[in-house]
Amino acid sequence: MPPAATPAAPTPPDGRAGIDAALVRRLLAAQFPQWAGLPLAPVPAEGWDNRTYRLGDALTVRLPTGPGYVPAVAKENTWLPRLAPHLPLPVPQVLGEGRPGEGYPYPWSVRRWLDGETLLGAEPRSRTTLARELGAFARALWAAPVDGPAAGEHSWYRGASPAHYDGETRSCLAALDGVVDTRAATEVWEAALAVPFTGRPGWFHGDLAPGNLLLREGGLAAVIDFGTSGVGDPACDLVPAWGMFEGAAREAFREAVAQDTGTWARARGWALWKALLVLAETLRGEREDSGAVPECRRIVAAVLDEHAQCR
Repeated sequence: MPPAATPAAPTPPDGRAGIDAALVRRLLAAQFPQWAGLPLAPVPAEGWDNRTYRLGDALTVRLPTGPGYVPAVAKENTWLPRLAPHLPLPVPQVLGEGRPGEGYPYPWSVRRWLDGETLLGAEPRSRTTLARELGAFARALWAAPVDGPAAGEHSWYRGASPAHYDGETRSCLAALDGVVDTRAATEVWEAALAVPFTGRPGWFHGDLAPGNLLLREGGLAAVIDFGTSGVGDPACDLVPAWGMFEGAAREAFREAVAQDTGTWARARGWALWKALLVLAETLRGEREDSGAVPECRRIVAAVLDEHAQCR
């Protein structure tokens, strides 16, 4: 099994990306005065793309940290209410659509709080069960009968061809020569590019990472952060096969998602690209995450091993 989940992160310091509780209170007072008096605090664990605050017991406030993350606001506001009825697990529910103001330049949102701990801070009762639950959610999302935006810049090209990241991947391979088996990794990458997606485009999440999965009582309780979602190739949603699962759990995930060999080849490319990128950036000192190097090495090794077995 993969290493146990890391302990929950401490509450982040207020003020990241120029966003602090005082700003959020001013925005609420100006646009949603009915909620302005509720207790407000940064959530204990949050992603980099947005700052998130717990508002009272039942709400959150979510604010993009930069212009590249702004398209996700309208996308989630528009499409999550339409997708939610077709999904087996709760997803974020937007209750208020905030406008730029009080010196803050981007749209933002008030959402209903979803109970649970992320997989970063909690261990599931069974990785195999989690694999089946996540696979079932992914298949329901891919099959959702809802129109939506085609994969592209708004999804950071998740759901499109991994060829968009060809230059970046080859640059990482050059930088990591001697750190990973770059000859085998190049073979995996080129195999991913050699099998273009020809199926029916469907909704994808784009970032089924541990920080976007909420657990409650050891089971998968909700999926959050659809900022990289869109309509296209589901291959990018298979990355958890190597990032979260090993052995029987990986096989359970593979069975649950029921995808063909070409999709798995592209999925290995997606997993390889991200692991190489994070590994290269960490070794250059551009990321401060002591656990990133061994984790990325583990993912690269798993992807290379699986590709070798498929030949």
